[in-house]
Amino acid sequence: MKSIRQQVLSGELMVGTWLNLGSSLTAEIAGRAGFDWVLVDLEHGAGDHESLVHQLQAVEGTPAAALVRIAWNEPARFKRVLDLGASGIVVPWVTTAAEAAQAVAAMRYPPQGIRGVAKLNRANAFGEGFEHYLATANDQLLTVVQIETEPTLERVGEIAAVDGVDVLFVGPLDLSVSLGIPQQFDHPSFRVALAKVVSAARAAGKAAGILLARPEQVAQTVADGFTFVGLGSDGGLMAEGMKRLAAALLSHKQSPA
Repeated sequence: MKSIRQQVLSGELMVGTWLNLGSSLTAEIAGRAGFDWVLVDLEHGAGDHESLVHQLQAVEGTPAAALVRIAWNEPARFKRVLDLGASGIVVPWVTTAAEAAQAVAAMRYPPQGIRGVAKLNRANAFGEGFEHYLATANDQLLTVVQIETEPTLERVGEIAAVDGVDVLFVGPLDLSVSLGIPQQFDHPSFRVALAKVVSAARAAGKAAGILLARPEQVAQTVADGFTFVGLGSDGGLMAEGMKRLAAALLSHKQSPA
C-alpha cells in the first residue's frame, strides 16, 4: 500500500486519472505516466473484483497509489477492496454526515471502526506484514466521499466535519443533473456549488476533489481551490484516440460513385 493521505491533507496538489476498462495493461500504463494516484472504478467501470486484483498488481510496480471506487456505501464492499491492497476508497453518493461516518467506520479497524480483521490477504503481504498493516492502516488509508446531489450541498459542511473524511469529491455529471443543468459545468449554479464544496473542505482541513473531462479545465479548477484532481479515463482516452485514427484513414477513402 502506497499511502498518500498525509500529502492530500497537507493541501498538496495530487493528480490522477480514472480506470474504467477493467484492464491491467491500461492500469500499468496509467501508473507509469506520472500520476500521483489512479482510480479503479467498480461503480460504473467494466471491471469486477477479479479484474481488480490484476489491476492492483499492475499498479503496484509503478509510482502511483491505487484507489478504488466501490459501487455503494456498504461495509462488505470496503473490506473486500481494502484486503486486496487498495490505498484508499472513493465512496459514491454520500448525502449525510451519518453516511460519511458509516464510510469512515468501514475503512477502519476496531476500535475506531468496524472493518473486519483478516491476516492472510494481499494488503498485508499474506500475513508477512500483518502487524505493521494492522497498526498503520487506520492512519494511512485515504477516505474520499463523493458530493453528487443538490441536497447534499446543504449538508456539505457537516459531511466535511466528520473525522476520517479526507476528501470531498465532486461527481460533476451527477451533480449537474441533480441541479437541473446537465453537463453545464460553467453554469453559475454549478460554479456556486463548486465554491461551497471548496469552502467546506478548507474550513474542515480537508481536500476538495473533482474529476475533469478536458485538460483546459485544469487551470481554473486549481485556481478554484481543488487540490485532488482527476483528469479523464483510460476508456475516454481510448475512444477519442480510436476516433482520431479512424478519421485519419477514412478521410482518404473514395466516396462511392
